[in-house]
Amino acid sequence: MTAHHTPHTTSERVGDLEPVGRRPSIKAERIAALLTAGDPLADAVIAELDLHGAPARRALDAGLRKGPAALGEQPPEAVAALLKQVETPPSWVDPLMLHRGDVVSLSVPPLWFGLCAVTTALAHTYASPAAARLLLRTGRPTKTALRELADAGVWARQTIRPGGLLRGAPGHVATVEARLRQARLRATALMDWDMGVPGLPIGQLDMARTWLGFTLLAHQALAAVGIDVTGEEERRLYQYWAYVAHLLGLDESLYRDVTDHAGARRLHHLLDAVTPSPDDTSRTATAAVIGAQAHATAQVPGAVLSEEQVRDLLHRILRRSLGNPAADRLRIPDVPAVTDLMPLISTLNRETRRWQTFSPASAQEARRQAAEEPEPAPEPIAAVLPLGVAFQHRSEVRRSGSPAA
Repeated sequence: MTAHHTPHTTSERVGDLEPVGRRPSIKAERIAALLTAGDPLADAVIAELDLHGAPARRALDAGLRKGPAALGEQPPEAVAALLKQVETPPSWVDPLMLHRGDVVSLSVPPLWFGLCAVTTALAHTYASPAAARLLLRTGRPTKTALRELADAGVWARQTIRPGGLLRGAPGHVATVEARLRQARLRATALMDWDMGVPGLPIGQLDMARTWLGFTLLAHQALAAVGIDVTGEEERRLYQYWAYVAHLLGLDESLYRDVTDHAGARRLHHLLDAVTPSPDDTSRTATAAVIGAQAHATAQVPGAVLSEEQVRDLLHRILRRSLGNPAADRLRIPDVPAVTDLMPLISTLNRETRRWQTFSPASAQEARRQAAEEPEPAPEPIAAVLPLGVAFQHRSEVRRSGSPAA
């Protein structure tokens, strides 16, 4: 069973990828072609779930958590194909890496991981007008943004934990859930999508933007507050997140040759070339994310910064991570030097990190403390609810999931 989406013309976008007078690269042509690409396997699963109802949903949930062998009977064709794909890691995945988790992200204190990595990833995602429109569907952007921040933080922490991506583990289930949620939103968005807009809603390129948000952009934000990584740590980061991309259903041509920040920047440049510039929808969504994160952070017991100070800090972080031109397009304010806390924070974080990584033992202790953060209980996969019910359910139940793509 397959899902079919109306394609859009992409030839006019290819010319944006290279200077005038030069032939677009093979990579650029491939990126442009992916403007109209979704996730055929996940799209087909959503179609099957709507057709077969509760039995198919139960089979998918049980198969993800316990493995296909635990199913008493053969699930529908697309569900079986998805379970088979995510059951066994590709040959290029190091099993020991999955047991260790994302050791680079685990070395980041949870406070800074949430404040920098998660906020920047969502802001980068919503810089795409197509993604921003989905956030604003509810008419309550700040409340929705707060839920998205919480969901994104839960998903990310489950994903990077030691063993989090092993079959049936919370991060593994949550990542496939995120993939199905994107397919569900894609199917819903296509019901009233402006077919004159280039690309497919929540297609391959939007998913790649989210992936870059949690790799390149997140670590640019962390570097802005003094939490830097070495070249070897970059390699480990992208090796781990390549498997996350596999579980999310990204086309391998987007991520398999991205092994460090330099490669990620090249991909980022290509994606920006085919993504419409931020509009008022993007700016509203980004402001909602910043406001929601500032409010939530200032309300944490023992917080030492006011909501206004946290907002100023986030403005500075985002300007450093996204770059001033992108920040200007999103109308993220520049912070006056007199109220800029970044120099002090960067100094303190660099000193702390120097002692954390002073020896293998201290580095291991820092990762252990980060991994001990309480883990929320898994919930049934909400992305598989029948068409028209998913959005209502999502407003009533806090799930473990990923940022909206």
